[in-house]
Amino acid sequence: MTTGVLEILVEPFREADPGPHVLAVVDHLRGLGLAVDMGPFATTAEGELDALTAAAGTVGAIAFEHGATGVQIRIERR
Repeated sequence: MTTGVLEILVEPFREADPGPHVLAVVDHLRGLGLAVDMGPFATTAEGELDALTAAAGTVGAIAFEHGATGVQIRIERR
Protein backbone atom coordinates (compact mmCIF):
# COMPACT_ATOMS: atom_id res chain seq x y z
CA MET A 1 0.00 0.00 0.00
CA THR A 2 1.38 3.38 -1.01
CA THR A 3 0.26 6.31 1.10
CA GLY A 4 0.53 10.02 0.70
CA VAL A 5 -0.65 13.47 1.61
CA LEU A 6 -2.96 15.73 -0.37
CA GLU A 7 -2.62 19.43 0.41
CA ILE A 8 -5.36 21.82 -0.71
CA LEU A 9 -5.31 25.59 -0.45
CA VAL A 10 -8.77 27.01 -1.12
CA GLU A 11 -9.15 30.76 -1.60
CA PRO A 12 -10.33 33.25 -0.54
CA PHE A 13 -8.52 32.86 2.76
CA ARG A 14 -10.45 34.17 5.76
CA GLU A 15 -8.67 33.96 9.10
CA ALA A 16 -10.75 32.03 11.66
CA ASP A 17 -13.65 31.79 9.16
CA PRO A 18 -13.08 29.02 6.60
CA GLY A 19 -16.37 29.59 4.80
CA PRO A 20 -18.50 27.13 2.83
CA HIS A 21 -15.90 26.83 0.04
CA VAL A 22 -13.42 25.26 2.50
CA LEU A 23 -15.91 23.33 4.63
CA ALA A 24 -17.40 21.58 1.58
CA VAL A 25 -13.94 20.31 0.62
CA VAL A 26 -13.24 19.12 4.18
CA ASP A 27 -16.60 17.34 4.37
CA HIS A 28 -15.99 15.67 1.00
CA LEU A 29 -12.54 14.42 2.01
CA ARG A 30 -13.81 13.08 5.33
CA GLY A 31 -16.67 11.37 3.49
CA LEU A 32 -14.04 9.53 1.44
CA GLY A 33 -12.58 8.14 4.66
CA LEU A 34 -9.41 10.24 4.54
CA ALA A 35 -7.71 11.60 7.66
CA VAL A 36 -8.22 15.37 7.33
CA ASP A 37 -6.46 18.24 9.12
CA MET A 38 -7.75 21.75 8.47
CA GLY A 39 -4.77 24.02 9.10
CA PRO A 40 -4.59 27.81 9.18
CA PHE A 41 -3.59 28.11 5.50
CA ALA A 42 -4.24 24.73 3.88
CA THR A 43 -6.14 21.52 4.44
CA THR A 44 -4.29 18.21 4.32
CA ALA A 45 -5.67 14.73 3.85
CA GLU A 46 -3.72 11.53 4.40
CA GLY A 47 -4.52 8.14 2.98
CA GLU A 48 -3.83 5.73 0.16
CA LEU A 49 -2.28 7.40 -2.86
CA ASP A 50 -5.00 6.12 -5.20
CA ALA A 51 -7.70 7.69 -3.02
CA LEU A 52 -5.80 10.97 -2.83
CA THR A 53 -5.32 11.25 -6.58
CA ALA A 54 -9.01 10.50 -7.13
CA ALA A 55 -9.96 13.15 -4.55
CA ALA A 56 -7.70 15.68 -6.25
CA GLY A 57 -9.84 15.33 -9.36
CA THR A 58 -12.99 16.39 -7.52
CA VAL A 59 -12.08 18.88 -4.80
CA GLY A 60 -11.54 21.79 -7.18
CA ALA A 61 -15.05 21.53 -8.61
CA ILE A 62 -16.53 21.21 -5.13
CA ALA A 63 -14.65 24.27 -3.89
CA PHE A 64 -15.70 26.40 -6.87
CA GLU A 65 -19.33 25.28 -6.53
CA HIS A 66 -19.24 26.69 -3.00
CA GLY A 67 -17.68 30.07 -3.80
CA ALA A 68 -13.93 29.53 -4.06
CA THR A 69 -11.95 31.94 -6.22
CA GLY A 70 -8.83 29.76 -6.43
CA VAL A 71 -7.63 26.26 -5.58
CA GLN A 72 -4.09 24.90 -5.29
CA ILE A 73 -3.56 21.14 -4.99
CA ARG A 74 -0.36 19.25 -4.16
CA ILE A 75 0.11 15.51 -3.65
CA GLU A 76 3.12 13.91 -1.99
CA ARG A 77 3.91 10.20 -1.86
CA ARG A 78 5.02 8.88 1.53
